[in-house]
Amino acid sequence: MSVEQMNLTGIKGVIFDLDGTLVESSLNFTQMRADVGCPQNEDILTFVDALSCAETKANAHRAILQHELDDAQNAKWLEIGKAMVEKVQAHNLPMAIVTRNCRQATAIKVANNGIPIDYVLTREDAPAKPDPTALLMVANTWQLQPEDCLYVGDFIYDQQAAENAGMKWLLV
Repeated sequence: MSVEQMNLTGIKGVIFDLDGTLVESSLNFTQMRADVGCPQNEDILTFVDALSCAETKANAHRAILQHELDDAQNAKWLEIGKAMVEKVQAHNLPMAIVTRNCRQATAIKVANNGIPIDYVLTREDAPAKPDPTALLMVANTWQLQPEDCLYVGDFIYDQQAAENAGMKWLLV
């Protein structure tokens, strides 16, 4: 994927995923799942939300948060991510980030890399992707139709969230 393949024709707003799209991520999901007792083939956030014991759930959330904060300190711009943001800036389009990350880790990644996007929704703001709620919240805030927005991500959840929201999508 090259930045030239990012077609902004007819697009009025661009929403980016964060990890693996704008910044590198070294999150070890195998280790994270092992730390919280989540089967390797299950979504970790869904698994933790379904835990019935409040103490176990709190401990799992703390373990995930620690992994995310450790990762956030080292996350650097991806060249393709920076190039895409610059292209969207050149077109004077609004930008947002929608991520499954927590707010604290997201803020560190955005600040450390000087990412010029102020509108950021994390898993504390809306249900995690592939649920389309966060994407639809952004379109609504921008007063745009979903089909006029482009969602850029790197994972099947990103494609599913965009499709669920009725948005155009691009996998990087």
